[in-house]
Amino acid sequence: MNEQLPIADKAEIFRQRYKELQQQIGRVIVGHEEVVHGVLTCLFAGGHALLEGVPGLGKTLLIRTLAQVLDLQFSRIQFTPDLMPADILGTNMVVETPEGRREFQFQKGPVFTQILLADEINRATPKTQSALLETMQEGTVTAAGRKFELDKPYFVMATQNPLEQEGTYPLPEAQLDRFFFKLVVGYSSRDELALILDRTTRGEQPQPSKVMDGPEILEWQRLVRDVILADHVKDYLIRLTLATHPGGPYAVDVTNQYIRWGSSPRGAQALALAAKIRALLEGRFNVSFEDVRRVYLPALRHRIILNFEALAEGISPDRVLLDVLEKVPEKAERVAAG
Repeated sequence: MNEQLPIADKAEIFRQRYKELQQQIGRVIVGHEEVVHGVLTCLFAGGHALLEGVPGLGKTLLIRTLAQVLDLQFSRIQFTPDLMPADILGTNMVVETPEGRREFQFQKGPVFTQILLADEINRATPKTQSALLETMQEGTVTAAGRKFELDKPYFVMATQNPLEQEGTYPLPEAQLDRFFFKLVVGYSSRDELALILDRTTRGEQPQPSKVMDGPEILEWQRLVRDVILADHVKDYLIRLTLATHPGGPYAVDVTNQYIRWGSSPRGAQALALAAKIRALLEGRFNVSFEDVRRVYLPALRHRIILNFEALAEGISPDRVLLDVLEKVPEKAERVAAG
C-alpha cells in the first residue's frame, strides 16, 4: 500500500479488504457474523481471541478457515490433560552432526507459527496453559536458556467448551486477561441450519481463497492506531472500565453487589483499539461513544470475576456489564469545588 495515500483513502481500502476477508470466510462459515467480526477485530488490533461455545457450533472450523484466507503459518494444538509445556514450546534433542559428533539442538514446538489454534485449551493443566503466557504478551519464547522472537503478526485463537467440567481446568486469570476478546458462539438460526445442511450433506466443499498476508496485516494494525480517540470518549471508556471495580469511586450498585474483582488496564486498551476498528468500518476516523458500547461485552466479559452472591443467583458477567453500561453516563459529572 502506498504510504503517501491520504488517511481517508487508506481507510476505504481497509474497509474493502475487510469485506473481502468476510466474504471468503462466509464461503465456509454460515452465520455467526458478530463472532467473525470479533475474530477479525482481534486480528487487526494485534490481540488474541477466546471462543467459547458448546461442541459442534463451528469454532474450530472458523479458525481453520481464517488460517486459509490468510497467507500465514498455521499450527494447531489439541490440548489434553497429558500435554506438557515442552510439547508446545519445544525441547532440546540429541542430534548427530555431519562430523559424527552428538550435540543438543533445540527443536521448535508448534507455538513457533503465526496463527496458533489452541483447541479445547481448558483441557490442559494450568502448568501447560501457562506456557502460552509469554508468547501471548511479548511474542517471544524462552526455552533451553535462549530467547526466541516469534514472527509477526502472531495470533492465538483458543476454543473452550463451557459445559463439561470433568477433565477440564479453568484458565488462569493472567492468561484470560491476555485474550483481547472473549466471543460466545451461539446456535444457528433456522435458515442458517438449512444452509449448513445443504453445504455439508450434498458433497459441496467450498474452498476460500487467500486474501491477505502478514505485511499487509501489520500495515492495517498501524492504521488502526492512527484513528483519533478524543479526550471525552477516552474518559468515557476509562470510566466504564473503572466502573467494574467494586468499592471504587466510579462503581455502580451492581458492581458492588456482584463483582469481586474488576477489569485490568488491558480492558481499557482493548476497548480503545476495538472501538477504533469499529469507527473505521463505519467510515469514520474518530471513535464515537457507540463504538465503545458495541465492543464493551467481548472486551470485558472475561476480565471481571463475580462474587459468590452472583454465582448463587445465576447472574452472568454479561448481565452485570450491561447494567454497568446503562448506568455510566457519557459525560462525566462535574465535581463541585470544596
